[in-house]
Amino acid sequence: MSVAQFKRLKDSARRVIHFSIDGEPCTARAGDSVLSAMMLTGRLIRQSDIDAGFRAGFCLMGACQDCWVWLETGGRIRACTTPIEDGLSIKTNDPDFRT
Repeated sequence: MSVAQFKRLKDSARRVIHFSIDGEPCTARAGDSVLSAMMLTGRLIRQSDIDAGFRAGFCLMGACQDCWVWLETGGRIRACTTPIEDGLSIKTNDPDFRT
């Protein structure tokens, strides 16, 4: 599902960062958090753990647990407090969750 959430007005001074979300190539700018980089793509962040709804971050400061995403290399991160990095491969669904 795609929903416009953020729009970068103008920013050409910072280095372009290449990353992927669920295998889809994306770009951001150096200094962006994972959450802002994901929201700038127009995508929702992840599906809720408890219902069919989607999550998009809530507190934006690492307190609410609403922006957890998983890395292809394993583990999970808080998207709102983690800086985006070149080559980061993000998964929006828990790879260990089995329905």
